[in-house]
Amino acid sequence: MGERLSGKSAFVTGAGGGIGRGIAEQLAANGASVTIAEINEKTGRSTADELRQAGYEAQFARVDIRSEDDIVAGIAAHVDRFGALDILVNNAGANQHYDASKMTVDEWERSMSLNLRGAWLCCKHALPIMAAGEGGVIVSIASVHATMTANNFFPYNVAKSGILGLTRSIALDWGPRKIRAVAVSPGWVRTQPAIDFLEAADDPAAEEQRVKDLHPVKRIGEPKDIGALVAFLASDEAGYITGSEIVIDGGISARYAG
Repeated sequence: MGERLSGKSAFVTGAGGGIGRGIAEQLAANGASVTIAEINEKTGRSTADELRQAGYEAQFARVDIRSEDDIVAGIAAHVDRFGALDILVNNAGANQHYDASKMTVDEWERSMSLNLRGAWLCCKHALPIMAAGEGGVIVSIASVHATMTANNFFPYNVAKSGILGLTRSIALDWGPRKIRAVAVSPGWVRTQPAIDFLEAADDPAAEEQRVKDLHPVKRIGEPKDIGALVAFLASDEAGYITGSEIVIDGGISARYAG
């Protein structure tokens, strides 16, 4: 596809499927070597294998982002294979749906470790490597729920708001060391949770059309849409973008809800 990321390497969490896989594919297609950092060994290996079969440089690393030891080992394997770490994509996470008055402390901690703490830990161990080299780019996947939300998205929306704060702080504190940080906030994307939601409707086709009609572009996003944006943000063409949240939602958040 292109060489905008030629010579760069990327560590992408949660890249075995969905948005993460779409990101990994687009980074590779733009010339980057990619580590598929994924807790699911089957999907992670499959993604890495398919990228290699397509002629790209890729490897799998089993990483549970709730484990600091896994993150350290995964990043070390990345640097050992590719010699540097230029791009970190914090993508791994999961929707959470709890009643704020009934959620337990243990449930809160598990949710935050997956949707916020893990991203910070990846940053913690990537930043010194990037700073010791030629700098780097950290792209963290947030959500439109970070700034506007719907019923029954607690505490997912809380964690994604934290991703925006994490991004701003890294941009400010590490910018002088040639590191940029950007948050990407997707809306509807055709991932398994979205598919499950649509298929659970009494009339899945009608429900999908209803959702499409909420968007000015009259479609639901695809993982490759997010991947294309991340590939641009990771490139030198986006060198003046840092500390920002980029919303990619087909225009749905432009709609007045009243």
